[in-house]
Amino acid sequence: MEFCVHGKYALFSDVLTRVGGEKFSYPVPTYEALKGVLHSIYWKPTFTWIVDSVRIMNKIKTVRKGMRLKMYQPKSQVTDSDLAYYSYLEDVCYHVRAHFEWNLNRPELEMDRNEHKHHNIARRMIERGGRRDIFLGTRECQAYVEPCAFDEGKGDYDDVDMALAFMYYAMIYPDEAEREEDKGFLTACFHQPEMKKGVIELIRPSDIPPEHKRHIKKMEMKAFGTELENFSGLGEFTGGDACELD
Repeated sequence: MEFCVHGKYALFSDVLTRVGGEKFSYPVPTYEALKGVLHSIYWKPTFTWIVDSVRIMNKIKTVRKGMRLKMYQPKSQVTDSDLAYYSYLEDVCYHVRAHFEWNLNRPELEMDRNEHKHHNIARRMIERGGRRDIFLGTRECQAYVEPCAFDEGKGDYDDVDMALAFMYYAMIYPDEAEREEDKGFLTACFHQPEMKKGVIELIRPSDIPPEHKRHIKKMEMKAFGTELENFSGLGEFTGGDACELD
């Protein structure tokens, strides 16, 4: 599956800059942010989206904006807000290549494993701009998706190789855990990606070395019913595209 996502602003905030209430964006999108875009395009618990690679099309530019934030414990009676500066990426465009795999942690959804159906729905949702609102990093950074060929067009970094900084990468949720040591936990992953000819080849979160993972807390998978009657989207489970709920 290949598509283009673009927007006026993006904010993939560096976790180290958020302690004081201000945010500064990473120069490139995180794996988790791209997976979030795919979830907004089309997602079901039957499968898991795997982001393969991202191509940086536009020059990396930043812009600072003053944000007035509400203070829950005002420091004075004069004002109940504070001023912070957010650093956004400006005029962003990315080509993304991804695929889905069956979620083997959900055996109760085995009857819904119809590759042809889900691929066609995802393709149509990209053509229509996604099922839900698309945004890049944070909610105020509205974005748009459209079909494209991953290698088409000229990018500003097509002749550039760049080593990026060690950064937050992705979260592994209990129902997406592939390794036994990650099951039953919410796990944060950190990684140092590398851009080659404008393309960043993304590794699976499960392949991140253990020393670059951290179990945030224990978490169990959300329980779904085992009978079809328990699913609100019954039509999507009982056939092909004719039963799809667009």
